[in-house]
Amino acid sequence: MQSTLSPSSSALASRLRLVIARTARRLRQEAGADLSPSLSSALASIDRHGPLTPSELAAREGVRRPTVTRVLGRLQESGLVVRTADVNDGRSCLIAISPAGHEVMEELRTRKDAYLARRLDDLTAEDRVALDRAAGILERVLEEAPGE
Repeated sequence: MQSTLSPSSSALASRLRLVIARTARRLRQEAGADLSPSLSSALASIDRHGPLTPSELAAREGVRRPTVTRVLGRLQESGLVVRTADVNDGRSCLIAISPAGHEVMEELRTRKDAYLARRLDDLTAEDRVALDRAAGILERVLEEAPGE
């Protein structure tokens, strides 16, 4: 018999944190990329929001500027990003994803999506509808409020 009691927010937060972390780890494993999580995350941010200054990328990634400088150096060495002068600020540069970087991101997304699709195919239609609803709820919960 299923309980009708709602879990406390803290209990649900703990369960969601663990499930989301395990899901993220499994998706990284399935992607099979040679990129570390920090490189993949930075490349995804540049792909989604770029071109960006290094300071903008540091803010988006929640890391300090020296960390972003090292990450960008590795991405640039790998040919996944390109630096150009910032016409609005001669002291800075803009970082954009390169065509090779786009290919890497597309491959990573394709592998991750394929893994999830295979797993979802094993579920009932009812469970897929429930997950679709849960995804929408998580999107709303995780949406950043202006100024955050």
